[in-house]
Amino acid sequence: RITDNSIINHGMTFSKEFEDVVDLELYPIHNLGSIKGSALVVDARAKLLSTGICQLPGFLRPRAISQTLVQVAGLADAMWYSENMHTVYFTEANEFVAQEHPLRYQVRSAKKALAFDLIPSSSPIKKLYESEVMTKFIGAVLNINPLYKSEDPLDCLEIASFQPGDELGWHFDNSEFSVTLMLQSPSEGGEFEFVPALRSDAFPNYEGLQQIIEGGATTGCIHINAAPGTLTLFRGRHALHRVAVVKGQVTRVNAVLTYSALPGMRLSELTQRLFYGRIV
Repeated sequence: RITDNSIINHGMTFSKEFEDVVDLELYPIHNLGSIKGSALVVDARAKLLSTGICQLPGFLRPRAISQTLVQVAGLADAMWYSENMHTVYFTEANEFVAQEHPLRYQVRSAKKALAFDLIPSSSPIKKLYESEVMTKFIGAVLNINPLYKSEDPLDCLEIASFQPGDELGWHFDNSEFSVTLMLQSPSEGGEFEFVPALRSDAFPNYEGLQQIIEGGATTGCIHINAAPGTLTLFRGRHALHRVAVVKGQVTRVNAVLTYSALPGMRLSELTQRLFYGRIV
């Protein structure tokens, strides 16, 4: 049990400030020392260990979602649109292998991104990301202590918008994990698809990888349609994954919260320019 009064008071303050943002009754992230809080962490860890993904539906309250979407709509012109061809590793294509080889084969990614410095300070998502309670909760689930927020002034918190025709091509993450919040689901398409443990550090599995990126889905592929308000933690370093092409008339909108096991995490200038169109 938690007996440190400063921690208890911090949790009480968070509860009052974020009760309209997070469903703290369902997910008591401000009180991880309680029986319910401890069970939340244990269950989330088990899900990550089992499939490499943990989803917490209804994490965000509807009011926080709607407020964020209104703010994003008002900043649509400030969002940076990027469309790129890339390998599944986000590396330069290797010209010395066959065209269909994963080291050379390129896929398409297209989306709009609202950088952290353009998100209003009143944004419930921004306040949540900046809170130590949220950082400690994510760190507890990942079993990383301490966990650090990214120090990149553009990329630490991003709101991504996928218009009809946009997608995030097959890829592996360079980081060990990702954290996202779904804000708006598309009417059609835009599913999150992944193949768990497709490769390892010792086994690149080029043959299995080539079959997927050339032919699309596979029997081992898991398809997920996250409802608005869902918090997702995902280990994508060894799991191939993508966001399928968005169809219909409803935009797919999600927030990407970036953390690191090491302090001082930042994008390179090249990557900043690629994803946000500027360098800070």
